Amino acid sequence: MSTATSSTSNTGRSFFGHPGALASLFSVEMWERFSFYGMQGLLAYYMYYSATEGGLGMDQGLALSLVGAYGGAVYLSTILGAWLSDRLFGSERVLFFSAIAIMLGHIGLALLPGFVGLIVGLILVAVGSGGLKANAVALVGSLYAKDDPRIDAGFSLFYMGVNIGGLIGPLLTGWLQVAYGFHIGFGAAAIGMAIGLGIYAAGRKKLPAGGNIPNNPLPASERKRYVVIFAAVLVIIIAAFATKIVTPANLASTLAYVVIIASAIYFALILRSKKVNATERKQVWAFIPFYIGSAAFWALFQQQFTFIAAYSDQRLDRHLGSWEMPPSWVTSINPVFIIIFAGVFAAMWSKLGKRQPHTAIKFGLALVIVGAAFLCFIPLESFTMTPLLALVGILLLCTFAELLLSPVGQAIATKLAPAAFGTQMIALFFLSVSLGTTLSGVLAGYYTPGNEIPYFIAMGGTAVVLGVAMMAATPGLKKLMGSIH
Repeated sequence: MSTATSSTSNTGRSFFGHPGALASLFSVEMWERFSFYGMQGLLAYYMYYSATEGGLGMDQGLALSLVGAYGGAVYLSTILGAWLSDRLFGSERVLFFSAIAIMLGHIGLALLPGFVGLIVGLILVAVGSGGLKANAVALVGSLYAKDDPRIDAGFSLFYMGVNIGGLIGPLLTGWLQVAYGFHIGFGAAAIGMAIGLGIYAAGRKKLPAGGNIPNNPLPASERKRYVVIFAAVLVIIIAAFATKIVTPANLASTLAYVVIIASAIYFALILRSKKVNATERKQVWAFIPFYIGSAAFWALFQQQFTFIAAYSDQRLDRHLGSWEMPPSWVTSINPVFIIIFAGVFAAMWSKLGKRQPHTAIKFGLALVIVGAAFLCFIPLESFTMTPLLALVGILLLCTFAELLLSPVGQAIATKLAPAAFGTQMIALFFLSVSLGTTLSGVLAGYYTPGNEIPYFIAMGGTAVVLGVAMMAATPGLKKLMGSIH
């Protein structure tokens, strides 16, 4: 199955002017994000709240670092999901069984006590989410021709489904956590994923038949070798934790190095492959700056689950009259704006067609805007408690940046992907998200309340500089990308 075909699938009913199969993928991703963000909105608080508050009583800095590491592990596991798809099972089957793993992970968090439930639940959710994300994006890409101008708009609609789930999940689980405790909140996430799995199972036949065919099938003679490789990797991971080479304290930084090494290996394998022709090889080289820009963006954006989560709990005035909003509800502010503006951006790209800004310009603007959002924290240092409206404005800027980069980044990964490495190229994009998300936990450790200005200048200033550099590199990227816009 190629991630972006030479002809568009238009059979059956359309979905807002797009292939009808987009509706099934929209639905499963919406419910998966409902469960994922519903759980992640509670995760930091569950880790660092005291036992009397229903939490695990961890050090706050360590908890935020682990949240970043967990988020990075989710996107790192897209490698496994992509490999299983491209070499063994095809995207559709991997997506289906990944959804089952996610549901089981949330059940583990809801029913198993203490650190046992945390470890079992997060491992299952991380592996399942990684498998689902890469393959859902691959299947969306398969609905369009590479030169179809609707593709960015299609990904924007798909992204709206992501954020409907991201909006409702934290609202429900956050309310349940305050009213009934963390485990009831995690249970709601499990039920949401079960609903999504049921809807997707009913609509599987609508997806392209090629979704069950691996792009680059693994010969039977090589399967035993890969079983040995996977077993060795598992043994190494277990040994690293057992010997305390990897500890909770250094997990995030270790994971960041792993992602960097994995990404370098992936790029090298694709660039050296005999299955990649000269034109495709140039396009892979062009993808590298997008990888770097994406990692930088997510290192700031994903701090809404690390630094901003703690900031919302301790520094934000969440009172609306006599009622105090749960801190996890801040997680839903960004999805509200996505739902409002994703359709606007999709319509704008559709109307502009081939006249829309080059992808490098979109990436550069995203970095400048998210950097400006962090710089907006600087004047708030003088406030004892930050007004809620101020944080809402900052998250609105982050939303505009996200809409310029995330759906566009997924689309460019499908458009620049060599035919033999379709889903794995998407996994590379998610590896950039993995690196950025992991760094969001590492960087949050440098935030010091009362000495905030250097932190915000470093975060925001670096992003602005990278954004300007990305836009300046546009002419060179155009030459490498050829006809890809």
